[in-house]
Amino acid sequence: MFDPLFRFFESRLAATEPPPPGAPPPGLLAFYWHFIRQARGLFAAMLLSCLLVALSDTVTPVLIGQLVGLMTASDRQAALRDAWPMLLWMLGFMLVLRPAALLFDSLLRFNAVMPAFTSLVRWQNHWHVVRQSWPFFQDDFAGRVANRVMQTGNSLRESAVSGVRAVWYILVYGLTTIVLMGLSDWRLALPTLCWFAGYIGFLRYFVPRMRELSKASSDQRSRVVARVVDTYSNILTVKLFARPSDEDRHVRDVIDAHQTAIARHMRLVTQFIWTLWMLNALLLVATAAVGLALWQSEALEVAVFAMALPLAWQITSAAGWVSWEVAGIFENLGVVQEGMETIAQPHQMADQADARALQVRSGEIRFEGLSFSYHSGRPVLSDIDLVIRPGERIGLIGRSGAGKSTLVNLLLRFFDPDSGRILIDGQDIALATQDSVRAQIGMVTQDTSLLHRSIAANIRYGNPNASEAEVIAAAQTAQAYDFVQGLRDWKGRDGLAAQVGERGVKLSGGQRQRIAIARVVLKNAPILILDEATSALDSEVELAIQQQLLGLMDGKTVIAIAHRLSTIARLDRLIVLDQGRIVESGTHQELLALGRHYSALWRHQSGGFLPEKLPQQPQSEAAQTA
Repeated sequence: MFDPLFRFFESRLAATEPPPPGAPPPGLLAFYWHFIRQARGLFAAMLLSCLLVALSDTVTPVLIGQLVGLMTASDRQAALRDAWPMLLWMLGFMLVLRPAALLFDSLLRFNAVMPAFTSLVRWQNHWHVVRQSWPFFQDDFAGRVANRVMQTGNSLRESAVSGVRAVWYILVYGLTTIVLMGLSDWRLALPTLCWFAGYIGFLRYFVPRMRELSKASSDQRSRVVARVVDTYSNILTVKLFARPSDEDRHVRDVIDAHQTAIARHMRLVTQFIWTLWMLNALLLVATAAVGLALWQSEALEVAVFAMALPLAWQITSAAGWVSWEVAGIFENLGVVQEGMETIAQPHQMADQADARALQVRSGEIRFEGLSFSYHSGRPVLSDIDLVIRPGERIGLIGRSGAGKSTLVNLLLRFFDPDSGRILIDGQDIALATQDSVRAQIGMVTQDTSLLHRSIAANIRYGNPNASEAEVIAAAQTAQAYDFVQGLRDWKGRDGLAAQVGERGVKLSGGQRQRIAIARVVLKNAPILILDEATSALDSEVELAIQQQLLGLMDGKTVIAIAHRLSTIARLDRLIVLDQGRIVESGTHQELLALGRHYSALWRHQSGGFLPEKLPQQPQSEAAQTA
């Protein structure tokens, strides 16, 4: 019976459609309207349903008063005979009209708005956040970002729905009550009018304070989540250094701070409840006193008095509910405001309005007058001029901090240069869409993390349309297929279907590296970046993969970064960076002949990083060793 109704209301809002262009606005009301306007039909319908429910609640005490008045009649049989149309109307109202209004209201709230609107807010927040620049995620905890995206969706929906219901309900209910009492006797409405004035003052005092304390509590909760996730994400480090006690202290500090924030909030809640009880008690006592006084002077009928007291009681009941709803609204406002600090941020490196997709024909790369510094202001790269010819394979060499990774990150458009530009096939990448730039570049990094999905899904990330045969071929090229065949996860899935765990934790560093290489093999981009691509592999596997990488490099423009110079000595040209500048350029033999930076680094590594003379052992220790 209810299934068609459920399906109808559940399909009223498409939650995961592409969002409106631009970031959610930073203003609180504008942030709310950004989402509510996408479901304004549902919220307008909720205004109507709340009106119907509030009116039906107001009519109920009137019916009670009519029944009490009927029972005071001296001729009971005649009274019942004359009142049957009214009784029939009451029956229809209680069994048909009121249940229909309540059902309509419930279907809107629980089946149309609650699941879909929450998902819409979460989906659009995630859609926006995932397109933020890489530095955005470097400056925050992943756990806190995720917590804010999830909590904001729920809190925005709760506060928006409660705002519609609570404010509208109390206005309709309260004004109707005042009108009904005033029509009977204006003096009977005075306690309700005074109560309204006191209730407004009550909300003005408590609600802003609750909002501030709620925001503080929400912020502390996010800090707790961030630290817990940080510990779990680095659990191997915690175990290796035997530091669970330090992590206990690290988390305990924020839990204690969260508890203090909650305690301050709950103190105010207790004051809130007690003040509301007293305000409601005064309304009931005052209404009863005025009613009794009017009845004693024969200015009020029993039926009206029987209506007035339930109306006053319902106002106090509704006031408690509305007060909690209003408090909940402002508590959720605190959560939304905190979430906006993360979500309502414009993209730090947005594509230009007229950005076009990068088209790579040959793969020439030009760095022209490139300079860059991070937030500290200290130059990391200065006046870099470099041309990498189509199909050329170059190696970037230099000490830590020389600027090698920064140069690559600028090519990937993770950052924009302070001055200068980068051209690929004559196209300024600053004028191209970021996704199109990165789509033309395949990269294997030293620190490899995998998605918590299957082996096949991780490899296919390089080309979502690849067939199973292509996935297998890529795994074989990366020397990964043999060990993949022996994998089995905790649910019994094996081979390419096996899950790798969070960040690939179920695999060794070398296995993760090989999956990452297979992923890039499948991507088959015209530009290839290898950042210590084989550093996590043992010598035998590294040799085998290097042979495959030589084939992978054919026809591609290649930039390789390696601290082990032997791995890139065979490349076409080596570029030596020092303190953000290019200091040498040439082949391996040419740079050795120069006898400068590269030559010194080569001699150092040829010595195996060991000093020419080992320290002498103490005699006793040497003897024991012998």
